[in-house]
Amino acid sequence: MSFDPQGYALDRDGGRHVWFLDTRMTVKAADAFAFLEWTAPEGFAPPWHVHHRDDEAFYLLEGQMRVACGQRRWTLGPGGFVYLPRDVPHSFVVTGGPVRGLQITSPAGFEGFIDELGRPAEHDGLPDPTEPDLALLAEVSARYGHEILGPPPFPETAH
Repeated sequence: MSFDPQGYALDRDGGRHVWFLDTRMTVKAADAFAFLEWTAPEGFAPPWHVHHRDDEAFYLLEGQMRVACGQRRWTLGPGGFVYLPRDVPHSFVVTGGPVRGLQITSPAGFEGFIDELGRPAEHDGLPDPTEPDLALLAEVSARYGHEILGPPPFPETAH
């Protein structure tokens, strides 16, 4: 899929659908910024990490999640919004799910990260859960200016 710099419109199902880790990402835009619709299962939590090149923002449509950004913690439900600036470590855990939300990452580039680690979605909904390849995740993260710092900072995600 290419995004026309002269403008374009997508319907509800439009975009590139990618299974990324245990989530489903739909890339809606990737030019000046990346705009994604995403779904994640209850319990999903990315590692404690930091983005050195991009800022992220999430707007929650359904479900609930706890977010950690530096020393700050928030709980978000439908209609909740969180901004995660570059160079500040962050993570989240889906505490009521599945969660569905919108994500903006600026500048664009995050869509390449999910394309490299993910695979085209084979059907609607979420993929079967899998264990991530942590070495590959760290390697690809470094290429995109992301640094993996450790496990998610939430007790309920400890194994």
